[in-house]
Amino acid sequence: MKTTNILLCGILLFAGTMSASAQKKYSKSQIKKLKAEVEALVEANHKQTQVMVDKIFSFAELGFQEEESSKYLTGILEENGFVIERSISNIPTAWFATWSNGEGPVIALGSDVDCIPKASQYPGVAYHKPIVEGAPGHGEGHNAGIPLNITSALAVKEVMEREGIGGTLVVWPGIAEELVAAKAWYVRDGLFDDIDMCIFTHVSSNLSVSWGPTRGTGLISVEYLFEGEAAHSAGAPWRGRSALDAAELMNIGWNYKREHLHPLKRSHSIFTDAGDQPNVVPSKAAIWFYFRDVTYEGIMEMYAEANDIAKGAALMTGTTMTSRVLGTAWPRHFNKVIAETMYENIKQVGLPKWSEADQKLAKAVQTEMKSKKIEGLPTELSEIGLPVLEPVSGGSDDIGDISWKVPTVTMRFPSNIPGLPGHHWANAIAMATPIAHKGVTAGAKAEAMTVMDFLLKPELLTQAWDYFNNEQTKETKYEPMIAVDDMPPTYLNKDKQDMFRPALEEFYYDETKYDTYLEQLGVEYPTVKQ
Repeated sequence: MKTTNILLCGILLFAGTMSASAQKKYSKSQIKKLKAEVEALVEANHKQTQVMVDKIFSFAELGFQEEESSKYLTGILEENGFVIERSISNIPTAWFATWSNGEGPVIALGSDVDCIPKASQYPGVAYHKPIVEGAPGHGEGHNAGIPLNITSALAVKEVMEREGIGGTLVVWPGIAEELVAAKAWYVRDGLFDDIDMCIFTHVSSNLSVSWGPTRGTGLISVEYLFEGEAAHSAGAPWRGRSALDAAELMNIGWNYKREHLHPLKRSHSIFTDAGDQPNVVPSKAAIWFYFRDVTYEGIMEMYAEANDIAKGAALMTGTTMTSRVLGTAWPRHFNKVIAETMYENIKQVGLPKWSEADQKLAKAVQTEMKSKKIEGLPTELSEIGLPVLEPVSGGSDDIGDISWKVPTVTMRFPSNIPGLPGHHWANAIAMATPIAHKGVTAGAKAEAMTVMDFLLKPELLTQAWDYFNNEQTKETKYEPMIAVDDMPPTYLNKDKQDMFRPALEEFYYDETKYDTYLEQLGVEYPTVKQ
């Protein structure tokens, strides 16, 4: 599926080919003034930002089930003149929101929106207190990124309209990022074919950006499904062919393989189907793996080895095996020109001014989680992140696929507490508090100012594409890990979300009655152990 007509509103552009002469020339003083204006507009819209952050937090929706979140966010964008294309890449909760002011750079602003299983947590409470026991929650902080992008986009849009600045803004969500299961489909389906650059945002504890290869891995997510023959486990076990035996044998075989994996590689798995009950030989079983490495070649090598082990497990048990790719992520590589331009704006914005209450909550949470350092929230900016010369293993993000399609950076913004486990209820504690609200506003300022730089100085985009074409992709070429007929696994998480949605609905944030979500929940900020 292509979005050229909607994205460009009839304007045919090619990334990096716009001439500076086609754009109005702006002096340094004019650019400085306009950037100061978008910064002020972001600050003026802080209340709307807070409401958006709190609202998405309260929905607490898992990957592929972000129905309320997407409906709410697209509603705001539609009210502000953006054209919405829904269900992109055959993903019901995915969308692109586009606003164009004529010829100029096409700038995409993206962030994730899904949450974590079993991470339900009262915000502002420095110990475990689920809103709904066992329910999902924003234990990664993905409730904050799209509100940041909307805030910055609306500020930039206002100035573009008044000043007649040409260009197109595209706001989009990273659906099911925790399953790394959407962005590769976006790229495959041509959604970034006419995008000139992408700024991605992700929650962190500082305001930062990096360029070049980054720490962490890419991955391929694969489910192996075995099918055998049912039988009475006691009455006639010899007549059964256990699919669960096959899945367990694959697990055992891969665990023996781990001894011979390079230390930079990572893999983990869960059983998604282990049979129905003990007295029936399982006719179906399945095991789901993530295979991670710091290079595309390494990922695909692991994938091929796992396929062989799965085939062997099926042969040993007389079962059959099929597999399906559920998600992929390329190792990330970020653009030098965008990052360096953004970092200058980050330095101008600086970190938020944390209150005594903010720091009290942060230190209490660090103490509760036995963090190595009990030092609260950072008060000094991080340095710009430089290319990782020696690969470091770790997590993955499917923004990597987009970073190999168009010049891209990830801006990390300060809305969470350092020293926490990640993917944990503790990481949800700050995400609907003044810590998150202030951090999102700071990040929106830096993003909006960077967008203005690229709208007003066309040579920057030319330089960004020069780095992309002549350095980043000179020797490494992007190859998708998904096939043309691979469908996104949108069925994932449906049963879990359906189970908890009725209980969560009782706690959806009502901004017409309460100033903040903390007020609605009756949380005294901060609430800490005495």
